[in-house]
Amino acid sequence: MSNTSLLFIIITTAFVNNVVLSQFLGICSFLGVSKQIKTSASLGAAVIFVMTISSGVANLLYDYLLVPLGLEYLETIVFILVIAALVQMVEMFLKKTSPAIYKALGIYLPLITTNCAVLGVALTNVQNEYTFTQSVIAGFGTAVGYTIAIVLLAGIRERIDEESIPAPFRGAPVVLLAAALMSIAFMGFGGLSL
Repeated sequence: MSNTSLLFIIITTAFVNNVVLSQFLGICSFLGVSKQIKTSASLGAAVIFVMTISSGVANLLYDYLLVPLGLEYLETIVFILVIAALVQMVEMFLKKTSPAIYKALGIYLPLITTNCAVLGVALTNVQNEYTFTQSVIAGFGTAVGYTIAIVLLAGIRERIDEESIPAPFRGAPVVLLAAALMSIAFMGFGGLSL
């Protein structure tokens, strides 16, 4: 496995197949937390940790436990349990070290457990038959792509709040319009090849 193929996985998962803007997974937290850059970056860091580690652990469990025992049909349940355990670790860490960020993330932190983007990357890695290293890299690249998207939207939302927007477009309509334009912009990465 060459460094080029690993770089290709990172670029593909972060930009070309961005989990939020191309695959439309993880929209709830993407729209809910993206009001401030600091909060968005904090959630992005938590997602990077959870998605990267859960991708590797899910790969190991699938290859060395579920497949040998013929229990592949339990992959979704096992992956959700792994993700839930990791989210609990992140939640305890943030509550202890940074109560302000913990409070700002609110309900969206425990919702990482049910974030379809985190589960989706673990299932996609199995479907693509990635090795352990490829799974970890794909998880990391996907999480970085999620973080880029949520921080960009937070920056746009902070600017939007300062502007004079016509009444019918205030709130959710202008945010959804901004997200749609970001999605169109990310489609430009579709022709990217290494």
